[in-house]
Amino acid sequence: MCVVRWVVAVLSAAVVLAFPIVPPAAATAPHTPVVLVGVPGLSWGDVTPERTPHLWRLAERSAAGSLSVRTAGPSTCPYEGWLSVSAGDRVGAGPGCGMPAEPVRQSQAAVVPRFAKAKGAGTLGQAMHDAGRCALAVGPGAALALADRDGRVDRYFADLGEVPEAAWRECQVIAIDVDDLAVPYFTRARAAGDRAVGLSAVDAQVGRVVERAPEGAALVLAGLSDLGASPGLRVVMVRTADAAGRSAGSGSTRRDDMAIVPDLTATVLNAAGAGVPPEVSGVPITTGGAAPMPEAASALARADVAGRTAFGMAAGFFVVLAVLHLVFYAAAYALLRGKGPAPSAVRVVALGLAALPVGAVLANAVPWEWAPAPTVALGGAIAVCTALVTAVALIGPWRAHALGPPAAVAAITAVTLGADVLGGTSLQFDSVAGVTGVDGSRYYGLGNIPFAMFAASVLFLTGVVAHGLSRRGWRGRAAVVVVMIGGAAMLVGGWPGAGSDFGGVVAFVPGIAVTALLVAGRGLSPLRVAVLCGAGGAAVTAIAFLDHLRPVGEQTHFGRFFSLLVSGEAWPIVARKLAAMAAPLSHPVLGPIVVAAVAAVVFALLRPGVVSAGVLPALFRRAPALKAGLAGVVVSGVVGTLVNDSGFAVLAMALGSAVPLALAAGMQTLRGQPGS
Repeated sequence: MCVVRWVVAVLSAAVVLAFPIVPPAAATAPHTPVVLVGVPGLSWGDVTPERTPHLWRLAERSAAGSLSVRTAGPSTCPYEGWLSVSAGDRVGAGPGCGMPAEPVRQSQAAVVPRFAKAKGAGTLGQAMHDAGRCALAVGPGAALALADRDGRVDRYFADLGEVPEAAWRECQVIAIDVDDLAVPYFTRARAAGDRAVGLSAVDAQVGRVVERAPEGAALVLAGLSDLGASPGLRVVMVRTADAAGRSAGSGSTRRDDMAIVPDLTATVLNAAGAGVPPEVSGVPITTGGAAPMPEAASALARADVAGRTAFGMAAGFFVVLAVLHLVFYAAAYALLRGKGPAPSAVRVVALGLAALPVGAVLANAVPWEWAPAPTVALGGAIAVCTALVTAVALIGPWRAHALGPPAAVAAITAVTLGADVLGGTSLQFDSVAGVTGVDGSRYYGLGNIPFAMFAASVLFLTGVVAHGLSRRGWRGRAAVVVVMIGGAAMLVGGWPGAGSDFGGVVAFVPGIAVTALLVAGRGLSPLRVAVLCGAGGAAVTAIAFLDHLRPVGEQTHFGRFFSLLVSGEAWPIVARKLAAMAAPLSHPVLGPIVVAAVAAVVFALLRPGVVSAGVLPALFRRAPALKAGLAGVVVSGVVGTLVNDSGFAVLAMALGSAVPLALAAGMQTLRGQPGS
């Protein structure tokens, strides 16, 4: 168990050094009047000096950012947006979601109908009442947001024209529903020109709000929801004394130009001087670096284009990738069973196939979103970057060695993803192989699919390095190097603020340990594998606990999830992730494909010689350390499938990254090239 002790020692030392232990703390802002204006569907592409002069002037005096409005489904309706503000968390309403219902007037107050059935509703309003704050709502969405647990809001008016001048000074929190853009999408058939008319009405309403808002009040304007079935990033502006010309972001996204809907709840409560309840998943929106208009509006509009394009292309990209793999394996098997120069062609195509995922990430180094046809530009950038990675692997000085070109692709993948998470995830974000703000599943760190790419590349590389050391008779040193390289990569992938991948740590630790044990010549047993998986769980629990000890505003989802575990409120998150994991199996089209793919993978693992026409067994005989690395890939992929909400996609991407590299190495091994 020496190797296991190395894993534990390296992990423990790194974790202790990585986190300063600071007791949890939360700051409450001094009392400030706050006005929240919700404009469902408003995007930065709508805001121009000519079409929306009042909105433009507000943007010039505010911090500006993108709002990710994703809740539970592929798009978010106005009811879900306002309900999420009320709950302080992402809340879905299911099929038939649309506009909020008009509340029942009770003198100056109002009661929201069917409020008790709305999941999580009333968190914002109840916190306001508990702090002794008064709330005024204008419009049905605003009433939904500010109602307390009983569905009651203190003051209610149906539209701005009803609000007397004195009422603007009576309550500390005012919410206003400006729904002119959304109404045509959800209440009747849209007509040509509806959006232009709606924008004009929205602009006029916002102008009236700015004119009548209490002096010194914080004013937050948010796009709150999508329109119809078209998801996208929306507008968020925060006007305070020192916000003009700056960006608006939050700790929820770890981005200085993007926030999420639950952040609006925390922002309102913080500005009003009320405490933020623990069930609020958002944090107050903060101002970032300089972002003056019109440059900021242009950049934020381009960010919306990038997010929508990547989100829209992602499913097609993975379908194409899966088809390419199936065609390649079938063609390679047929060619390798015949005679002729097939190995060279198979090797080149295998390297290109392995380079395609990282090519999709590197494509974001090109500003394709500025092109007139961003979809075409992104596809072209992916093709060019994939070709460049393949060319580097084939023409570099390592080409003389059998494992050189595959190791080069693995190294480029690992270094690209590792450097990207350490540098702020600019390449993975809005990538078809990464994450997007439109999707809203993750905003920073290592996503599930990039984790699979990263883990597979690192473990393949450790197998290559271990092979070189083992050939010199240094098996013990080789195992230690595997632990050191793998442990460092695991910390990059799991460190809060860097990779921040909860499930990735759980999956990576047993993969590293299995590789090291096999390199050292140790056998595997079910008990030993279970212990290693338990070590992964213990490692991520330790990281989550230490992250939980940091101030609330500095915690990642690791620490927040640990807090929910302690309070017993984590089950909804766990249930949501289990449902997401199982979704492909219940899909009428994807379900059979997933089952067939898993069956094919199991057969390939049990009979690699049959599937690879003898290539992989020949490789494993000459480079057993590489077999150890691939075994680690399989273990990490299987565990990652069980603990990540992407399910079988994790195992598929892990094997899709590593197996073509192994086949490429096997081609060279059969040809007897040096280094084999």
